[in-house]
Amino acid sequence: MATSITVKIIIGLLALLLVVRLLGKKELAQITPLDFVYLLILGGLLEDAVYDDMVSIWQVLYTIGLWAILIYIVELIVRRFDKTRTLIKGKPSVIINDGELDTKVLKENKLESEQLRTMLRQQGIFSIKEVKYGILESSGQLSVMRNEQTSAVTAEMLSITPHEEALSHLLVDEGRIQKQALKFINKDEQWLLSLLAEKGYQDINKIYYAEWSEADGLILRGVKK
Repeated sequence: MATSITVKIIIGLLALLLVVRLLGKKELAQITPLDFVYLLILGGLLEDAVYDDMVSIWQVLYTIGLWAILIYIVELIVRRFDKTRTLIKGKPSVIINDGELDTKVLKENKLESEQLRTMLRQQGIFSIKEVKYGILESSGQLSVMRNEQTSAVTAEMLSITPHEEALSHLLVDEGRIQKQALKFINKDEQWLLSLLAEKGYQDINKIYYAEWSEADGLILRGVKK
């Protein structure tokens, strides 16, 4: 029993190394959803085989070999036929285009506004106004090009007093007022509606994304005409 488990685990380790080599020299962040499925299913196959006495070592070898061949064939097809790349591995999506939030693309990728804000914060960006282009890669990572106004030029270099920054808060998400965010900044719905009215917006349902900060006030994106 112990010998069988040991051999199966060793074979499993070699198989995982083989799969990683087949995927090519990628970092974990570059692995696509399809690549992840490869590894997940292979891991499940090995987990079931290791502790099942009814599964022989040869059956494990056959399963791993067949799975590796299928992976190789799919990768070969993707490399040889460009049209299959998008179908199998997906394609990058432009979420923010020239400073404008594309709500249609956001919904197509099943991405919520707060998820987008989290991805931006992970890159040191705390307001959508800092972004000129935001591209959701096929791996699920967000690539960002900052606005020229927020590029890395220090105030000391220009001998000026820098613009004061403040944390932004998402107040409207897909046409819905975020009451918790309003409570956090000690404001109410009437205050928000008055602020929107000053900018010429009476219908809250037409506003997809609205954030507010002490420094920049209200910033709207994805507003329906």
